[in-house]
Amino acid sequence: MSETTDASITSMIKNPDTKDKGFLLLMNTYKKPIYWHIRRLVVSHEDAEDILQETFILVYRFASSFKGDSKISTWLYRIATNECFRYFKKKDNNIRYEGFIAESAAMEQAETDMENGEVMLLKFQQAIQRLPERQKIVFNLRYYDELSYEDIAKILNSSVSALKTNYHLANEKVKKYLIEHA
Repeated sequence: MSETTDASITSMIKNPDTKDKGFLLLMNTYKKPIYWHIRRLVVSHEDAEDILQETFILVYRFASSFKGDSKISTWLYRIATNECFRYFKKKDNNIRYEGFIAESAAMEQAETDMENGEVMLLKFQQAIQRLPERQKIVFNLRYYDELSYEDIAKILNSSVSALKTNYHLANEKVKKYLIEHA
């Protein structure tokens, strides 16, 4: 996303006369990457859609409070990540765990019909889903979204060194899982 477009979106969403147009531009620009960020964290398409909708409702409601201290994408990722945390807290851990086990069993059943590359991708996703929430979020933001540690630090309100540690630990756990399940 270009800085010029971010600047124009920012000015549009802060102006009551152009807020709606700016919001539509913001959604058209960032809906897909924010959706996939959420989807990688919660897995379910339906849950990801619900969280995405809540994210953009919050963005619309609080657009005038965006200070512009960071990039719009950083602000959006932070809101989406906080909504994922809220989702995780709302859900009972046992229900999430049982759902994940059932989903994993279905994935393993489907493995017999897949080619090797798809099986590896499936195992990679299973490894990521087994990470603790914070490591999973850091791993996804860094690996998939290719965000800098500085941007992730702003999103998660954390230090860069703590994030590097979380990413390193997550990376090691993913590697270990892939080796054990090869």
